[in-house]
Amino acid sequence: MNTTTNEQKRAQQSAETVAQAGAQEGARAGAHAAPQISAANGGNADRAVCKETPAKAMPAYEQIKRYVIRRISEGDWKPGGLIPSETELVKEFGVARMTVSRALRELTTERVLTRVQGSGTFVAPQRYESTVLEIRNIADEITARGHRHSARVLTLEPSDDPQALEALGLSSGPAFHSCIVHSEEGEPIQYEDRYVNPKVFPEYLQQDFTIETPNHYMVRLAPIQRAEFRIYAQKPDAYVRRHLSMEIGEPCLQLWRRTWVGEDVATSVQLWHPASRFHLAGNV
Repeated sequence: MNTTTNEQKRAQQSAETVAQAGAQEGARAGAHAAPQISAANGGNADRAVCKETPAKAMPAYEQIKRYVIRRISEGDWKPGGLIPSETELVKEFGVARMTVSRALRELTTERVLTRVQGSGTFVAPQRYESTVLEIRNIADEITARGHRHSARVLTLEPSDDPQALEALGLSSGPAFHSCIVHSEEGEPIQYEDRYVNPKVFPEYLQQDFTIETPNHYMVRLAPIQRAEFRIYAQKPDAYVRRHLSMEIGEPCLQLWRRTWVGEDVATSVQLWHPASRFHLAGNV
């Protein structure tokens, strides 16, 4: 039959260019520069976006990668769908198997494709991301479990601590400082050591944090635009250990968090949790 499908036409056009580069690919396949590909953002699949490079300047494996990416981005090859085998691609493009193998291997590393032993190579399914750690109000978490939250304020005062000022991006003080112990049914589960930017929350020191938590107060006034987290397994000092009613040597989960409102760092906080009474969970 003389009828040629659209897929065959595309492959033929790409093969003509790839074959020219493929003749020189062979043993020096590993010497080429890294691909100019970046992952897409958002709720869509991690698809690759290519910068335009003249075909003659690209090695054969890179041209095969771009051909595969184009077929995916144009919707010809669907997420989860099987793509042509290495043997078929070698035949289509007239290049060495190692050239095709490298292209597919790199696309697999970049999460564009997935390879299943004995089954073949598939277009990677779409991936959706969700933050593992939500910025939640400890009082709401406790209430959701049907328990009673209580808070004891240990410190609520101005502070010129140099590390705190640096974390808040302030050239001079004071910042606002609070230390609060949060309890669930009377048992302490969180020691909150927080520094606050007075530019963002000028009335912070006037609040009653036995009634409303700092988290709830700040989110109510100025919703957070950005945050960064760090989590550590730590042994607390004697002061924190005493306020959390912990045994000597008992470990803690320490969460450090810094949040922004607009362009300003709004707060920097360390949250200490007894490992025996607390765990972090989330959804991906």
